Amino acid sequence: MSDRETSERASRTFRMRARGAIACFTRPEMKVERVSYEVMTPSAGRGLLEAVIWKPAIEWRVHAIEVLAPVRWISVRRNEVNSRASLEKKMIIVDEDRSQRNTVALRDVDYVLHASFALTHRAGESDNVRKFEEMFERRLEKGQHHSAPFLGCREFAAALEPANGTPPPVDSGDRPLGWMFYDFDWSGFENHGSHKESEARVPLFFEARLTHGVLHVPARAAIRDASGPPR
Repeated sequence: MSDRETSERASRTFRMRARGAIACFTRPEMKVERVSYEVMTPSAGRGLLEAVIWKPAIEWRVHAIEVLAPVRWISVRRNEVNSRASLEKKMIIVDEDRSQRNTVALRDVDYVLHASFALTHRAGESDNVRKFEEMFERRLEKGQHHSAPFLGCREFAAALEPANGTPPPVDSGDRPLGWMFYDFDWSGFENHGSHKESEARVPLFFEARLTHGVLHVPARAAIRDASGPPR
């Protein structure tokens, strides 16, 4: 694909502000208690963008996340169920399956996402980048959502708006955040013909770093090619 064809299938970069009272971007290595990353993960950012507009014809890419508020923690104890509904287990008796777990979450979060989208192979003949750009801008300005936006957990609601006149990021120097979950790689469905989620879904991680209040996110291809943390 030529550079011109690539540019015609990629949008410009948008800036979207996301705020909320509580957020929890759960670290996958914590098996029992929920413990949040210090900063929003790229996959959580993609979820917020898809909450505004989700279409099979486009794929969102998060390039950077600005942290506008200091990192503050809060501990919340919640009742959860141990099981997950499935085709085999369609009903869960909450009183018999309830357990109390502690959640170490973030409070009073405020971010600005830098993101763009690209057309996928599922885009139709009538689909074009400009159409979806205008759709996203219009929906974000009006506060319209494809689904309810949330900050990591569905009960932690997010407020989304255009990033106009936002304060500068909180400058906390240059420090590493460790291995952070980027997103799932679903190329197994297309490249290997796998129909099993466990075989097709591969978690991707990258070495996150907060530089003067900004988390810069590498490209998916670079993360996929790099070696990840031990599993």
